[in-house]
Amino acid sequence: MKTVCQMWRVVLLVALVPAGAFAQAPADPAPKPGAAQEADRGDSYYHFTMGALYEQLYEQSYESPMRSSYSRQAIDHYKKAYALDARSDVIGERLAEMYAKSQRIRDAVLEAQEILKRDPENVAARRLLGRIYVRTLGEADPQRGQPETLALAIEQYQEIVRLDPEDTEAYLWLARLYGMQNRHDDAEKILRSLLAAQPGHPQGLRFLAQLLLDAGRGREAVALLEKETESEDAGAHLVALLGEAYAQVNTLDRAEQAYRRATQLEPSEPAYRQRLARTLSDRGKTDEAIEQYRKLVDANPRDAESYLRLAQEYRKQGKLDEAEQSVVQARQLSPGSLEVIYNEALIYESQGRFDDAVRVLSGAASSLRGRGTVSESRRRSLGIVYNQLGRLYREMENFSAAIAVYEEMRALGPEEASQARSMLIESYRADGQLDRAIAESERALAAEPDRGNKMVHAMLLAERGEADQAAELLRGLLENSAGDREVHLTIAQVYERTRRYAEAETAARRAEQLSTEPAAKEVAWFLLGAIYERWHKYGQAEQHFQKVLEVNSRNSGALNYYGYMLAERGIRLEEAVTFIQRALVEEPHNGAYLDSLGWAYYKLGRLTEAEEPLRRAVERSSHDPTIREHLGDVYAKLGRHQEAHQQWDKALAEWKRSSPAEFEADKVAAVEKKLRDSKSRLAQQKGTPESKPER
Repeated sequence: MKTVCQMWRVVLLVALVPAGAFAQAPADPAPKPGAAQEADRGDSYYHFTMGALYEQLYEQSYESPMRSSYSRQAIDHYKKAYALDARSDVIGERLAEMYAKSQRIRDAVLEAQEILKRDPENVAARRLLGRIYVRTLGEADPQRGQPETLALAIEQYQEIVRLDPEDTEAYLWLARLYGMQNRHDDAEKILRSLLAAQPGHPQGLRFLAQLLLDAGRGREAVALLEKETESEDAGAHLVALLGEAYAQVNTLDRAEQAYRRATQLEPSEPAYRQRLARTLSDRGKTDEAIEQYRKLVDANPRDAESYLRLAQEYRKQGKLDEAEQSVVQARQLSPGSLEVIYNEALIYESQGRFDDAVRVLSGAASSLRGRGTVSESRRRSLGIVYNQLGRLYREMENFSAAIAVYEEMRALGPEEASQARSMLIESYRADGQLDRAIAESERALAAEPDRGNKMVHAMLLAERGEADQAAELLRGLLENSAGDREVHLTIAQVYERTRRYAEAETAARRAEQLSTEPAAKEVAWFLLGAIYERWHKYGQAEQHFQKVLEVNSRNSGALNYYGYMLAERGIRLEEAVTFIQRALVEEPHNGAYLDSLGWAYYKLGRLTEAEEPLRRAVERSSHDPTIREHLGDVYAKLGRHQEAHQQWDKALAEWKRSSPAEFEADKVAAVEKKLRDSKSRLAQQKGTPESKPER
């Protein structure tokens, strides 16, 4: 009766066993067993069923305090079943699986390996081992355990693919694992094998397309995906990958189409809309990009990334209040984000709120420095903040603060030190400390005698009036290749700064010949325009500025230079004002552009309008003698002679501290004459005898 009772208990519990468990139980080909063997088999089935029951309870009781108890009881019953029927691979597999589920990884591995010793072609055991190795990859030591565990996982999935060629999941895992070993050719091979057996397999296509994109093989990804995404029922993910492939090969119109389609297929997936918005932005469709980012923040008001991108798009449009509102939202949602802080500072700078920009960046620097040793990631972040903060101080003409920031940046590490040297050179040069700039440049050359440092050093020598030495240094860099373009541009600037215009023209023409892209030609044409203007060949200068603007109508440098050239000559003054105003749309706080606008108004006789931009120009570029002279001229015309005298006096002081390349004797003489006349006029106004002019 004992055996019968046990069998009835098994029958009552069968409904609780996972579907298919008994279907895998091996048939016994031996003759009908005796009573003792039948009892063992019945007990084995009973314990197996109880193990399955407790395994099911374990899986359904994730937060129950009984969970660990269910795990122990499932393992105990499986072990008892296995002891009674040690030939059963099914029981061994369930026991090993339960070990794995309850995190007894070593026991699970040993149990699965024991099965494979008896049956090397047991696919289920290999799948279990493969899953265990994959599961433990993240826990392994990156330097020790991980490579070994990865190799073991690959070994199992290679065997699974061999034993069961229809196991698509194994193909995909094997491709992933090959990728982790940087065996990209093997990953591609296994994926192509999967697609050869199952053409159009969605995951296989996704994996292979992503592999090609990661390798920069965008054209191959396009060829792979175009045909597969033609049908209306193509998955959104594949369509979005096609968009990424088009973007990689710079076919942005098709990338936009693909992302629009992916968004229509899955409107609730934010990643596709984000990529669409980014592509619209890259295509200059700012209004449409804003529309997409607004939909993203409407769908998820806590999406800091979309608020940040909105701020960037508004800033492009000059809608600075909207940009500020969006970036503040991004900061509130992601208070420690360096990218948010960086963009917030840029917006304040665009608004002319330089102190606020400094405050934001200084706070970020202080937070990143913290206390104790600076980590690698914080060091890199701090380098970015220092770079931006120093540049901002230079824009504010607070050169001592900029130099202090770059000295701190130099101490961070070799990479930051290299960047800081370049910034220190520019800061010393802008502050009129040419000798210190050259000394710093010589230290940079000693540390890194590369092409870039040599070109910077050559420009500094030209500032000191040593054009021949600078040109000789630059010619030594020529390699008779397309890379010579930058060298010829620098040679042209060396000669332009030292007023050797014919030689400057020759070098700029050579750079123009080596320029293949429109943006590259734009630079060469601008430089030629500047050379011809200073050479008083105004017709040729105008032609080249027009060429620049045909390629890029928003080139602020060309717009300003063109407008100032017309204003200086006193011709087509209304057109000059239009050009300069367009330049100021792009850079509203540029001191040189503000000076140009004020000077054009002065030439038009609109003195009241001229004062305001010139006064702002002096605030932005206080060391520029020409700007101060212009403001003095406006004050003189307005009858404010004392203020005019002060500005001319400061202009003369700035001329005297300028570098040899910047010093223009005729302009200095003109300012000196204005000062003499002004001194005489002021003396007459006070009723005192005229004093002799200062020598």
